[in-house]
Amino acid sequence: MSQKLTGAMWNELFRRSRRDGLSLQGQICAMMVDAIHGGVLPPGEPVPSSRELAEQLQVGRITVVLAYQQLSEEAFLVSLQRKGHFVNPDFRRGLVPSASPRTEAAPQSKTDWSRRLCLQPNAYRSIVKPPDWQSYPYPFLYGQFDKDLFPTAAWRECCMKALSVLDIREWAPDQITRDDESLIQQIQTKILPRRGVWASSDELIITVGAQHALYMVADLLMREGTHVAVEDPGYPDARNIFNSRTSQIIALPVDEHGLPLSESLRSMDYVYTTPSHQCPTGVTMPRERREALLEQAQQHDFVIIEDDFESENSFEGDPIPALKSLDRSDRVIYIGSLSKSLAPGLRVGYIVAAPELIEHLRALRRLMLRHPSTFIQRTLALFISLGHNDAQLRRLAQAQKERHHLLWAALAKHLPECTPVPVSGGGSLWVRIPDGVRAGELARQAAERGVLIEPGDVFFVAQTPPANYIRLGYQSIPSHAIEQGIAILADVLHGMRSRTQ
Repeated sequence: MSQKLTGAMWNELFRRSRRDGLSLQGQICAMMVDAIHGGVLPPGEPVPSSRELAEQLQVGRITVVLAYQQLSEEAFLVSLQRKGHFVNPDFRRGLVPSASPRTEAAPQSKTDWSRRLCLQPNAYRSIVKPPDWQSYPYPFLYGQFDKDLFPTAAWRECCMKALSVLDIREWAPDQITRDDESLIQQIQTKILPRRGVWASSDELIITVGAQHALYMVADLLMREGTHVAVEDPGYPDARNIFNSRTSQIIALPVDEHGLPLSESLRSMDYVYTTPSHQCPTGVTMPRERREALLEQAQQHDFVIIEDDFESENSFEGDPIPALKSLDRSDRVIYIGSLSKSLAPGLRVGYIVAAPELIEHLRALRRLMLRHPSTFIQRTLALFISLGHNDAQLRRLAQAQKERHHLLWAALAKHLPECTPVPVSGGGSLWVRIPDGVRAGELARQAAERGVLIEPGDVFFVAQTPPANYIRLGYQSIPSHAIEQGIAILADVLHGMRSRTQ
């Protein structure tokens, strides 16, 4: 046993280094690496024999033996015949020594970053969700990960296939401005045709999610004085991105069919819209209005930025074709996501636009991050090609349809004074709560009882927006928890109303 570490200390190190999903062997390796990097085990220090450590941690001896072999192969430990294992004496060679506190130096003034900032993005109003939202029993949040719907086995299979020798040789090199050709092909043949869109490879670029796509489009096409129309209420991050480039943001109040046709469109340079399921109301723009919007774009020379999130999730009938599918004059920049139906953390999106624009977007992306992870691209291409994506979309649509009906029924039963907007698909409901109840305070009090909701004020352009709207997402909450969560929300709301009467 090490002279510096007692048995209790080894057990504490093992507890602190525990990683979910790692084997016991992996956890022992992680413990040792943490201890060596942290200086708990200095260079040259002996470590316990495999038998001693196995007894101390209550694991099989062969597990410790294999861990020591791995650590030796990776030069964290060295094995000396008949003496045991020691921390590699050369481990810290080439490392910069830890800096000592500067106690004797005279105090100096801090750099004033506020006067150097060209933007202050932390001042923008944005959607805020608790980082520990998964610990809440009733998370009515939109667009979050649902472990019960994630196709773990299929995704793991595709990750393993992408790690074959031949695949690694294709995705491991720096692609510079190129994308994984197999993913481009899968988008062309299996993703876009579902939306009625046909694109050549020079009309497609992969992005790190739809958000990255919006940022690049704004960076390339907008400057101060550019006139951009946005939906009101609408997607706040898109509004913030555009607002970081130009102050000429024109808010168009949406109606029961989404973005309205307005005289204001005549003077626009760009029009941003979410026609499939308007964010946040969830309503769908009918085909007639889509065709009329395209006609106005041609007539008044503006470009439409179509954010087609949740495009395929329809409860009844077939989805309406994308605006891009009706575009005959390259008036539409089409933005899609490939990760919303799987897991937001994958961050994979794409843009379909005119070849000339895509060429410039590739050059711009190279300056930003060169290209998104080609390992993720190759894995996703395999996932689509093997039919897993189609199965996932069907599974997700069925689950969301069920949860939508349960949520609608729960609102009718427990909160009849609230008015949800009818939708034909998607993953959330936009709900008007009674006047006099402030959504922000309702959200705060509901969270104290385990219910997470999204106040609707952030979706409005005005600095003093309506306070009586909330968004209830149902993609990340289990079906069995929906009614109970709404019953608790109703209790909180009724309590707030009774105290103000």
